[in-house]
Amino acid sequence: MRILITGGAGFIGSHTAAVLVRRGHAVRILDCLDPQIHGPGAAFPAHLRDLGIELLHGDVSCLDTVSTALHGVDAVYHLAALTGVGQSMYDMRSYVATNNGGTATLIEAIIRTGARLRRLVVASSRAVYGEGTHRCREHGLQLAPPRTRSDLENGLFDVRCPLCGQPMHSVATAEERVLMPVSLYAWTKRHQEDYGQYAAQVFGLPVTILRYFNVFGSRQSLTNPYTGIVSIFYNRLALGLPISLYEHGQPGRDFVHVSDVARANWLALEADVEPGTAINIGTGSECRVVDVAQALAKACGTTATLLDTAEFRVGDIHSCFADLERATTLLGYVPQVDLDAGMQEFVAWARLQTGSDGYDRTVAELARFGLFGKPGKES
Repeated sequence: MRILITGGAGFIGSHTAAVLVRRGHAVRILDCLDPQIHGPGAAFPAHLRDLGIELLHGDVSCLDTVSTALHGVDAVYHLAALTGVGQSMYDMRSYVATNNGGTATLIEAIIRTGARLRRLVVASSRAVYGEGTHRCREHGLQLAPPRTRSDLENGLFDVRCPLCGQPMHSVATAEERVLMPVSLYAWTKRHQEDYGQYAAQVFGLPVTILRYFNVFGSRQSLTNPYTGIVSIFYNRLALGLPISLYEHGQPGRDFVHVSDVARANWLALEADVEPGTAINIGTGSECRVVDVAQALAKACGTTATLLDTAEFRVGDIHSCFADLERATTLLGYVPQVDLDAGMQEFVAWARLQTGSDGYDRTVAELARFGLFGKPGKES
């Protein structure tokens, strides 16, 4: 097949492109080469050129550009998006324009050009759930409301039972769970899903929605200070700087290696899935942020200096990890890379790159908009 990947020069897109080429597909990439991600004056990376991929420089929000990119393609991966949770909370227009506007533009272009697609894979996020599924020791499974700012300022970081107020423990989150986005980024991903569902129901487009959990690995930007915490932590370690652990480092996440995500993307292309179906892509296990920092330091052959100041960011959740039953059943997906192996792969790549530490700048911006704080102090 000839396959279009929007945002294909990025982290997940470039790995997906390589998998598809190895499987014998012809790949076309549309990417705006956002300077925040790729650096100023960026060009398409050599590893994509070496694969013989067709490279188009353009904006996914431009109808004419997307319509041209769709010419002759059999399938589309829509990965183009802005992804910083904290940044999304105050840079709202950019996130809505790119994530919502780009998705709407793509779907409209498919309809207007009459493109006959065998698959449209829409990249979503675990962020659409808000807090993950939790269980109370006394009252069983409960859908807890989001933590309030007052909770965070009083150091109440746990997710608490709405019936008795006691802390609950997280369990795997399945796709049928009610969606309760907390950050603006999460809302844009939910809206992207809504547009995909609409396209499937009204126009019969073969849409598959993949909800990626916390993806890490090589090619994750080391210059974008709003990217995933593995890159942020690595830049701090490389400079011998301490790592600040929000909420005592106890928040739980599902860290999945990019190679597993790229393989899941390929499986979604091949699988005959009911249009509009959403599928979790993770590892199915929970890892605390403090454990991620320590695993990264181990891969770097060093010891991390960890600062536990109980700081927090408004818009973050406490815990969420994936239920993989649907991914296993529908796609045949089983994760293959564990946390330690994934960290070793990431570090081997990162040591050959030039990174930059923008942590203090991001904290200053969050604090400026009242989105960063510490218990017992005004945020």
